Amino acid sequence: MNNIFRKSIATLAVVAGLGSSSVHAVEIFSATVGNKTTTVAIGGYAKVDVRHVNGDIAYQDYWVANLPGGQATQTNKTGFNVRESRLNFKITRGDVSGFFELDMYGGGGNEVISNSSNPRLRLFYIEYKDWMIGQNWSTFMPLHALPEALDFGGPHVGEVFVRDVQIRYTYGNWQFAIENPETNGDGDTGTPASAVGLSGDEADPDESVPDFVARYNLSGDWGIASAGLLVRKVDQGGLDEMAAAANIAAKIKLSGKDDLRFQVSVGDPGRYVAAGMTPDIVTNPDNDQVEVESTTAYTIAYRHFWTDTMRSTVFYGAAQTDILERDRSHWGVNILENITEDFEVGLELGNYAIDDEALDAIDSNYLQFSAKMTF
Repeated sequence: MNNIFRKSIATLAVVAGLGSSSVHAVEIFSATVGNKTTTVAIGGYAKVDVRHVNGDIAYQDYWVANLPGGQATQTNKTGFNVRESRLNFKITRGDVSGFFELDMYGGGGNEVISNSSNPRLRLFYIEYKDWMIGQNWSTFMPLHALPEALDFGGPHVGEVFVRDVQIRYTYGNWQFAIENPETNGDGDTGTPASAVGLSGDEADPDESVPDFVARYNLSGDWGIASAGLLVRKVDQGGLDEMAAAANIAAKIKLSGKDDLRFQVSVGDPGRYVAAGMTPDIVTNPDNDQVEVESTTAYTIAYRHFWTDTMRSTVFYGAAQTDILERDRSHWGVNILENITEDFEVGLELGNYAIDDEALDAIDSNYLQFSAKMTF
């Protein structure tokens, strides 16, 4: 056995961050046994956020499409945090690789003494040739269309944004997956059964059919585009029917290094779209019947490079639902500068707004400074 320890910089094709298909990583170990080599690499980033929020919507470290606190809240708060920072490992042996990633948004701690935060599992999957098995970004989610934003994830309100456990097969430009089913809004816990913790009686009893996703990807010198179809069974709250949704998305290269990114989702995507905005199933206030909620959501973003190291993105995302008539949006504009290849700083100004049928229009502005070292 020949053990070789290295500390060289490598580029690994892993989906470790939002909107990024490759990151820098440090290969820390390589060993050859017989004709197979095992390598271990570590990657991720350290990110510090300073965020000020002012308006009618309560402070959050980043905006999802929810209504924090369930009501308008007069807000004027500045928060500091490092919880978006993440750490990942990739282990490769022959044709098989495993990937593991966590960040610090697992809860815990306080701002009085320790400012501790618990680690949170993000990704944990295995890849073998054309197969991917494990917890990863949903196959329905077009990572290439996510805007570059300092707010964690950008305009969630208009995006497909889901991580789940799945089995995915890639055939040329096609991807097919079955993914973990979960219906939000039926009162069940949504937590899987295990020998410790939740018992089988407490687990959701009605989710017998996996969600199915088919997606077609196309790329060229002009950029990347995709079209996805989601089909799932809603067997909850007295319903027993099929629900479907579609997404189209693209990242189009413009002059120089500039690009235009967009995505549009329509149908009954439920939890897959506009994180936190609406349950999958709702009670129609007009007839008190339980129904599957429909959602239309979209984002658009333009990124411009002022210099080789300085760039800006302006983005807008919005979503509306059919039955509860929820209407929410998020816009932002930023400027980022790479001080070195691995260290960047940025400033972002934006607004998150809620204009639901059942509420008066409310919104909050935010200003965020971030510093990030990628490794």
